[in-house]
Amino acid sequence: MPKARALAFAALLLMPHAGPAAAQPGAVASAESQSALEQRADQVVALFNGEAEPEAMFTDGFLAAVAPLQIKALTSNLTAQFGPAVEAVLGARAQATRAALEVRFERGIAKGAIAIDPAEGGRITELVFTTVDALAKPDDRPEKIAADLAALPGSVNAWFAPLDGSTPVIAIGADQPLALGSTFKLYVLAALAEDVKAGRRKWSDVVTLTEKSFPSGQLQEWPKGSPVTLHTLATLMISISDNTATDQLIAVLGKDRVVKTMQDNGNRSANLNYPFKTTRELFITKANDGLLELLRKARGGDEEAYDVYMTLLYAPWTNPSLEDINAAFASGPRALDIEWFASPADLARLFAHMRATADPEAFEIMAINPSATPAILANWDYIGFKGGSEPGVLNLTWLLTDKAGRDWVLTLGWNNPAAVVNEGQLEGIAQRILLLPR
Repeated sequence: MPKARALAFAALLLMPHAGPAAAQPGAVASAESQSALEQRADQVVALFNGEAEPEAMFTDGFLAAVAPLQIKALTSNLTAQFGPAVEAVLGARAQATRAALEVRFERGIAKGAIAIDPAEGGRITELVFTTVDALAKPDDRPEKIAADLAALPGSVNAWFAPLDGSTPVIAIGADQPLALGSTFKLYVLAALAEDVKAGRRKWSDVVTLTEKSFPSGQLQEWPKGSPVTLHTLATLMISISDNTATDQLIAVLGKDRVVKTMQDNGNRSANLNYPFKTTRELFITKANDGLLELLRKARGGDEEAYDVYMTLLYAPWTNPSLEDINAAFASGPRALDIEWFASPADLARLFAHMRATADPEAFEIMAINPSATPAILANWDYIGFKGGSEPGVLNLTWLLTDKAGRDWVLTLGWNNPAAVVNEGQLEGIAQRILLLPR
């Protein structure tokens, strides 16, 4: 489903009753507890590398809060991004059974804390990682990164280049449109920000909430009729990928206005994006085989099928529940031809156009959730981000400004109709690119 994507900073959540991991004066670890902590820390490395089972390491209370399958998914996501775990290093002891913890990966360092419970055989009762810093590899090269991208199953496109038209550092399928997921919301933001700069609208304009989509987001829980500013809608749309905020902005701007923004910026996927869909319309269509068939006929030029499609789309009996939507996506990729599409070149043109026509506040909104580790944040003067995904679809797109004041774009797209894509794998490649020397 369309949703925001962010690089992972936390692997496992603290138990609800967990205490602070900061060192406390006078706390001295016994040799026995220190040895047990060290053994468990080594097991954490094994866990990340798929060589240990959660059931043998964690307390019953921990496993009740974070299921073993969830633990495995979280740890494998980090190793997909940062490579195998290499070693664990214990830091300051907060108590005899709790210590700061660093796990060093091939391409990153995760920092957090670990605690054990002697009453449960020294099993882990707390494990939390608060930051994960990517490490630049001295021998990493654009050619190697491009080869790793090209080796991903399915279809991949990529573009990393200055926005001024200089030679790209990485270019794969620059003109190949792929499904974007929620990255399409950049076009909605661009249309709004252009209207604001032209004086047709103000960020402070208040509208009445009339639309309701499905998660991700928060506004789907708000009462209809709630007053909300355009700035709030745009902020929620970009920073947490709120689908209801997106649909409300589309209702305010008009679909034709957003489509015109796509066309003005050279998006060459008009047939794939027809008819332009709100997030709710996309969800409803994908959850209904009959609507999918009608929409495909409409794309082939069948005007009667289009009329029937639009009628049924808003018929009361077509209105699915959230459970229906979740069920439609539960089995993996579904109808990836029904999406929003753009190529890397399209997105680069969009950013160039926005720099010329968008009110500057749009870029502040894009920077709220930069989806970057501290090391990456330190490498750039500005980072704006929007990503999107559904099963089989992932897009990660950044607008960046380097220390010399030059704008860059990084966009990575990955579609695979045969299987769910590994989000951590693409995110890890993105981090490597964002740490490359320039």
